[in-house]
Amino acid sequence: MRLIEHKKEFRKALIEWYLREKRDLPWRRTSDPYSIWVSEVMLQQTRVDTVIPYYERFLSKFPTLADLAKAPEEEVLKMWEGLGYYSRGRNLQAGVREVVELYGSEIPQNRQEISKLKGVGPYTAGAVLSIAFGVPEHAVDGNVMRVMSRLLLIEEDIAIPKTKKIFESVIMELIDKKDPSSFNQGLMELGATICTPNPKCLLCPVRDFCEAFHEGRQHELPVKSKKTKMKTVPMQVFAIRNLQGKWLMKQRPEKGLLANMWDFPMIENDMNDVEDVVRIHFGMNVEHQKPLIDFKHIFSHLTWDMTSYVALTDEDAPEGYMFFSPEEVDGLPKAVPMQKIWTEAKRKEEKNSSE
Repeated sequence: MRLIEHKKEFRKALIEWYLREKRDLPWRRTSDPYSIWVSEVMLQQTRVDTVIPYYERFLSKFPTLADLAKAPEEEVLKMWEGLGYYSRGRNLQAGVREVVELYGSEIPQNRQEISKLKGVGPYTAGAVLSIAFGVPEHAVDGNVMRVMSRLLLIEEDIAIPKTKKIFESVIMELIDKKDPSSFNQGLMELGATICTPNPKCLLCPVRDFCEAFHEGRQHELPVKSKKTKMKTVPMQVFAIRNLQGKWLMKQRPEKGLLANMWDFPMIENDMNDVEDVVRIHFGMNVEHQKPLIDFKHIFSHLTWDMTSYVALTDEDAPEGYMFFSPEEVDGLPKAVPMQKIWTEAKRKEEKNSSE
């Protein structure tokens, strides 16, 4: 049964399955466009189970567009702490501020205007428009491309950006104009739970429409070229405490990787002489240095091979750095690697003080 020739039956089967089987997720209990926008931004590159507590805490802290728009960026980053891809949080706030200032706190209800907002790409625009406003617009992500490549036997490489246009065009031809929300979410749900990289075809509600299944090629699709080899960078981090019990930290630049987050002194380096490294690169002397924790932190484009140490100093903070009390360090927005190091540093301090 070819899908294009049986669009009505396909829509019916997909939507009925979605309404019957959909997971109970907090952003599916609301039609508030702001809440849906927040959820879609958080869900980019992040697992649903990870997002749920962040989503609930974030909306508790910033329940309205106005609340997020007027919040200090540092508070926003703190609420995003541990979720990763921090530019998403900054861009979300920037886009919300544009809505408040330029659109009277009303999120635009057409693709042309909503796509002008900071951080709103084609997928997020289509998701918010279809789910919150019932506008029949495509929302094509990796899950949807995987589903549609199998349903229609589309063999173009999904790793090539222009390929997404093919899928967007197909969705606009197939979308249910009466219930675009359930249609788009049905495709997303299908890709997340049934039409996974290792598909569960016997459970699929639209198997009869799937050309890849009928040809036994579902495991071959989608076609996706391999990424280039990821670069691994050795990073040394130094959790340095002064005699007053305060810790040395520095805020990252406004642009670039992990922008505006707070770090302990860190440098790309694989030398073992910790004292020399700190003196040469940070212009200060330390003592009682000890290994802290080693681990790898994987970004989308590179891996940090992290080696960390704890040390003591009686010197002033070097230029660009400041000392903070443990309570202040707790309150600073830190990326996951620094959170791990800080947790271990506190644990060791507590252990030493109890001995």
